[in-house]
Amino acid sequence: MNIDFPHRQFAHCESGVTANLLNFHGLPCSEALVFGIGAGLFFGYVPFIKLNFLPLTTFRTGPGSIFKKATRRLGIEVGKQTFRNPLAAANAVDRLLAAGCPVGAQTGVFWLPYFPPAYRFHFNGHNLVIFGKEGDDYLISDPIFEQPVRCPAADLRKARFAKGALAPKGKIYYIEKMPQQFDLPHAVEAGIREVCRVMLKTPVPLAGVRGIRLLARQMVKWPAKLGEKKTILQLGHIIRMQEEIGTGGGGFRFIYAAFLQEAAGVLENDKLVTLSQRCTEVGDLWRDFALIASRVCKGRAAVQDSFDDLAKLLHQCASQEELLFNDLQAALGR
Repeated sequence: MNIDFPHRQFAHCESGVTANLLNFHGLPCSEALVFGIGAGLFFGYVPFIKLNFLPLTTFRTGPGSIFKKATRRLGIEVGKQTFRNPLAAANAVDRLLAAGCPVGAQTGVFWLPYFPPAYRFHFNGHNLVIFGKEGDDYLISDPIFEQPVRCPAADLRKARFAKGALAPKGKIYYIEKMPQQFDLPHAVEAGIREVCRVMLKTPVPLAGVRGIRLLARQMVKWPAKLGEKKTILQLGHIIRMQEEIGTGGGGFRFIYAAFLQEAAGVLENDKLVTLSQRCTEVGDLWRDFALIASRVCKGRAAVQDSFDDLAKLLHQCASQEELLFNDLQAALGR
């Protein structure tokens, strides 16, 4: 079983998987367009939810949401399944492959042997496409790799049934039917409006620009409250979530800037070009944060002074994003 699947490398796993699946089924599109229509941009700081025993910080929406929202807004019919039994999960994939249908899957990074050892940690929100099987190996289009890869069936089974936070439970998803035509402007505008809403108007203080400010306020208290060792551990966890898991805070802003550039043409709205440039500048601020934070983690700066500087940068990120999304909302017309 081997489907002629066009593999393309992208910055982020789920938007890359979605773009590759749509391309296979006849809708040429970029990763940025998928990310924007699927309203992938987000920020959340949820200290009472732990990932690897450390507070959850996320720069994108939850696993599966980009595929779900992008396909729904484009009028695409999809199939989704989760499983309790690994054998049933493997058989379902084999049946779809035999029918010529590539399969998206949620997995745990730690169990994927083609990842370099340094990147194999317990994160269960990684997405990939299974597009064939040769012997006991599955053929994988993992969009963060340059070329397709192979994965032994036993390892893929472990990855699909990894335990812990965001456990995938054998989750697969695939496209069943494409519509005759697409209302692309409607899909693009709906995606933009959702991101503006969640970044500006989420009622809880854990998400959007309020979440960024909450993290900034708490961060300056860490050295005195947690001690240096645990403080560095928590800061390192934020860097990993920002820069190593799915392109991170800055990277996601750069993808969204590229989306706004495309959206300007789709919606015939030149204001989005300027807003795209501003979104890139916000991404640069997040990258500055990651750079300073990494120096602190390596012991190249005084901890308390550096945490004050990091908090100021986070407040600056929050202010810039608040202005950006207010102006973006206004550019669409309220």
